[in-house]
Amino acid sequence: MDKGFDVLKANFLRHTSLTDDELNSINHYYEEKQVEKGEYILRQGDICRFEGFVIEGCFEISTSDARGNERILYFAVKDWWVMEIDSFIGQTSSELDIKAIEPSQLLVITKTDKERLYQEVPKAERLFRIMSQRAVVAWQRRLIRNHTMTAEERYFHFLNTYPEISQRITNKQIASYLGITQEFVSKIRRKNLSRRS
Repeated sequence: MDKGFDVLKANFLRHTSLTDDELNSINHYYEEKQVEKGEYILRQGDICRFEGFVIEGCFEISTSDARGNERILYFAVKDWWVMEIDSFIGQTSSELDIKAIEPSQLLVITKTDKERLYQEVPKAERLFRIMSQRAVVAWQRRLIRNHTMTAEERYFHFLNTYPEISQRITNKQIASYLGITQEFVSKIRRKNLSRRS
C-alpha cells in the first residue's frame, strides 16, 4: 500500500499543500485492489460504487450501443483517475464498462468514505473540485478536436500526447477511441512509414 499511496500522495501534492496528518487521513480511506488482465471492474447497468486511482497497469473505459458496437471514451494508466462519475455521484446504473487491458493495480475509495474524507480533511473537497475542473477542460478540448481536426490529425495528436498509452494498445482500440475505422488507422500508419523510408 505504501508504494501505491506514494503515487497518490504525489498526485495530490501537485494540486495543493497537505500536512503529514492530512495525508495519513487520506491514506486511511483508500483500499488497494489488484485487477487481472481482461477483468471488468465495472459493467454497464451496474452501479459504480468506487472512485479509483491507477497505480499500475492500464484500463479502457468504453460504452456499447444496442448492437454491441463498442466505443472507447478514454484510457487510464498510472497516475490517472478512473470511474463512472454520473453513476458514482447519483448511485445510478452505469453507462460505461471499465476493463483492465493488462494486469493492473488501483487504490479505490467508496462514495461514503469520500464524504467522510471531506469532513475529516476539508482541503480534499477543494482538491477534487480542482481535478474535476481539469477533467472537464480536457473533455471540452477533445470535443473541439473532434470537430476541427481531420481523422489523421487526431491520430497523430493522440500519439504525441499519450505516447505511453499508444504503445500499449492495438490499432482497433485506437480506432475505437478516435471514432474511425481500424483500416483507416492501418492506412495512416503505412503512409507514415512510407514517408520515413
